[in-house]
Amino acid sequence: MRVVWTPEAVQDRIDIWDATVSEHPRAAIRMDEILTEAAARLAEHPKLGPLGKVPGTRELIPHRSYRLVYEIDRDVIWILALVHTARQWPPVRD
Repeated sequence: MRVVWTPEAVQDRIDIWDATVSEHPRAAIRMDEILTEAAARLAEHPKLGPLGKVPGTRELIPHRSYRLVYEIDRDVIWILALVHTARQWPPVRD
């Protein structure tokens, strides 16, 4: 299957990088590798993550600090968000 990162998920990934790289460059590189490896595993095993909290999604925890939220649409895996596991998910709407 093909894996596509939505613009929102790309921005989440950039934010994770930016928050880490200046003080812990090796950790930033390793986290990015972990996220890349998780996406590659999903391409081979799309139902690897359990059903998500948002209907129609699945969630994979590639690292204890991050939740990768995705959905499967025919032959495409859409990565929708990367969420820190300490954050409320899904977000509470006012």
